[in-house]
Amino acid sequence: MLAFLVGLLCFVALGGGYVARGQDAKGTRFVCTSIPIDADPNCPLPPIPMQSTSPQEDELRNTVMQLRETILQQKETIVNQRDTIKELTGKLTQCESASESTMLDGKQNQGSWRKDFSKTSGKDTMGDLPRDPSETIDNLGRTMQSLKDRLENLEQQQMRANMSGAAFPNELHDLLQRRLGDLENQLLNKVSELEDEKSMLYNETAAHRHRTDTALNTLLERIHELEKGNSGFKSPEDFKVSLPLRTNYLYGRIKKSLPEMYAFTICMWLKSSTSPGIGAPFSYGVPGQANEIVLIEWGDNPIELLINDKVAQLPLSVSDGRWHHICITWTTRDGLWEAYQDGEKLGSGENLAPWHPIKPGGVIILGQEQDTVGGRFDATQAFVGEMTQFNIWDRVLKAQDIMSMANCSSNMPGNVIPWVDNNVDVFGGATKWALEMCEERLYDS
Repeated sequence: MLAFLVGLLCFVALGGGYVARGQDAKGTRFVCTSIPIDADPNCPLPPIPMQSTSPQEDELRNTVMQLRETILQQKETIVNQRDTIKELTGKLTQCESASESTMLDGKQNQGSWRKDFSKTSGKDTMGDLPRDPSETIDNLGRTMQSLKDRLENLEQQQMRANMSGAAFPNELHDLLQRRLGDLENQLLNKVSELEDEKSMLYNETAAHRHRTDTALNTLLERIHELEKGNSGFKSPEDFKVSLPLRTNYLYGRIKKSLPEMYAFTICMWLKSSTSPGIGAPFSYGVPGQANEIVLIEWGDNPIELLINDKVAQLPLSVSDGRWHHICITWTTRDGLWEAYQDGEKLGSGENLAPWHPIKPGGVIILGQEQDTVGGRFDATQAFVGEMTQFNIWDRVLKAQDIMSMANCSSNMPGNVIPWVDNNVDVFGGATKWALEMCEERLYDS
């Protein structure tokens, strides 16, 4: 080959050569002949015969081509793996910065986990961090498995390259191994930090729940004490209900209900100094009629008795801040009614809901007027003051019986609704206090 090149140069430099003209040739061509270095270029030499290629040479040529293709493939693989290393390094940096931001936001938002990352080209091996730490741990585990699969793929490519005669760069393999090892350690540290943060958040939640439960239990106990009032009365009927504010949430409730009645007597002791109007000392509502029985003094109007939403005005006055004994009688026959204050009958009338029976199964509320059965109170109609000895009979009592109760010479519990501690519940801040009525009335006088 070298001799051929030298001869070619000599031929060009000296302008020598041989021109062969064919008998029927239409053009001219030059034939170059290689000569030895020490030969005279003017002396022609016999042409060197062309050597034919042997099978061994073809095999070697094919092997060289295969090795060349393998080297090109390995070069492309190295470039791709370098891009992968850069991608993993960048995303690891994003993961670290996102983890620091997550820890700062976790103190403000009680564990918000979502963070947005910038989209990168190529295969996404990290992804967005999910809300739940458990999902984050699973995602990191899948990422580690993907990186291990890539490493195994590189090792398999190295083995194939070694078998084909091309050497895979050991330095690149070691670099990848070290980078993947470092990444695995960092991911394990992130998993540990997430587990610690999850445990810390769980402990803070448990402590907060315990404090909340303790506060609620204390509040419920206090409410129960306020609703129950002072216990340990000398007798079940020696107590009073106090309603100190004009609101729509302070009230008492009688547990028992009324049967169907064709007559009644309702007696009670009242003490109030509110003006104008003492409000509604009691009300009885049934389904379909919230004003089945109501005693109310509203604004500058006199005290009114409502039966089935029919009204009678009573000549009573109890807003002087002293205890007064009040009794009201009614019968369905002709709607006759009578009103007593401190044992004396001050008024009577008729045609108050005549021939209307009192409906059973309703709700008796102390201190509020009902717009619906058992609720929907109006603060402007609320009773402000104290009451005790609220009793109901299913008949009209005699005048002398009413006088004896007002003079404290006898005690007659109601045969339908008696005044006893376990039959009265209080709500919204209303309280029950011990009281001996006759001693209290003697002290007032």
